[in-house]
Amino acid sequence: MSAGADTLSDALVLSPDHVPLQMTCTPSGPELCFDATDNNCNGIIDEGCGVETGPLQFMIAWPEGADVDLDVTDPNREKTSPESRTESGLAKGRDCGRPQSVCHGQNFENVYFAGDRPPPGRYTIEIKVAKPEDVHFPLQVRFGARIGVKTLSLDITLASPDPPKIIELTLP
Repeated sequence: MSAGADTLSDALVLSPDHVPLQMTCTPSGPELCFDATDNNCNGIIDEGCGVETGPLQFMIAWPEGADVDLDVTDPNREKTSPESRTESGLAKGRDCGRPQSVCHGQNFENVYFAGDRPPPGRYTIEIKVAKPEDVHFPLQVRFGARIGVKTLSLDITLASPDPPKIIELTLP
């Protein structure tokens, strides 16, 4: 991470209101799997659960019965996909869609940087319902982010299929 890694609390904002998200963690006990939260506040989200991680990580988790997508666009404007890494090194570790049996009740998607130092610039995180046909709105989605050794988690309410929730991160 860059030298500014300890001062990134204002770098992560929920758009379009540009509300800064605070980098905090409240210990809640041992690590729970597939909840997009750093339960034990050790700076790693869902460790010991087989979830890929890196110095930059974004994860969402939600209740069964919906297809929610996590898409991240890197500073080169390249969007993550489960089939390949972006040129900058972002990887989508899991795309949990329909049928739900594919996810085995562990509904999460995870995007992480597969390297030592993520490139500086703007990252755009988009959270949306992919197939709203049988979703009961509002839908609660837990968003977790790791930036260096700092983590945060945030409950996001998707009130309808449109528009998606956008979170922006600018790494110095």
